[in-house]
Amino acid sequence: MPTDRRTVLRRLAGIGAGVRELILIAVLYVAYTASRLLASNEAAPAFHRAQVLRRIEESIELDWEHALNVFFVHHNTLALLSCYWYSTAHYIVTPAVLVWLYFKGRHAYIPARRALIVATLIALALYLMLPTAPPRMMDHYVDVLSIHSDQGWWGADASAPRGMGQLTNQLAAFPSLHAGWSLWCAVALQRHARLRVIKVLGWAGALATAIVVLGTANHWVLDVVVGWMVVIGGFVAANAFAPRLQVASPVEAPLGTEAQQLTM
Repeated sequence: MPTDRRTVLRRLAGIGAGVRELILIAVLYVAYTASRLLASNEAAPAFHRAQVLRRIEESIELDWEHALNVFFVHHNTLALLSCYWYSTAHYIVTPAVLVWLYFKGRHAYIPARRALIVATLIALALYLMLPTAPPRMMDHYVDVLSIHSDQGWWGADASAPRGMGQLTNQLAAFPSLHAGWSLWCAVALQRHARLRVIKVLGWAGALATAIVVLGTANHWVLDVVVGWMVVIGGFVAANAFAPRLQVASPVEAPLGTEAQQLTM
């Protein structure tokens, strides 16, 4: 086959692989949104589960949400910055890390993508099975995003854009994918970033996200813990396929070179 033709076919394969990945991520996001909408919106069971979580946290001295929430309420600048973080970083940082991994190559991208998908699917199943009220819907907690909704693009319904609150189920809060996805980013950067400062920023972002979701009263501590656990489970599941990936292709081969292996 002439060199020029091979080059064209290789580039087309790379473009096709990229398009398939975009479609995959879009389908995953639609599934995420749909599952939250399909989750039961019955208040009584969701509030009962929230009370159970709070009692468990109190028994092991992990009930930190109220103290953080009070601190956020009394520090407006911190509260406003946290609102922007909560309603924005979730949708920007994770895709950005995913794209960066894509260009790093199969050895970086495929295991991380698998981990993200597995973790997200586990979380979606829990949303459907265990609708749980977040702290902001309980007595003695303040919905920080709601009181600052006139200063940002979000409305008074969680982090949904203003006027689109009907597109989110506010009882789909257990576990916290904000916390889970931020931990996924931290692990991915730890594994594949060359600069130490980037790795540190990844872990700092995961810690900041955990504090933000608690301080804004959007999640319980156990929501965060389980969000982290599903991501760890996702990486464990992804690692089970790692030997197959390494045998199938050299670790430094770019994704577009052997596009047919992208779906492994």
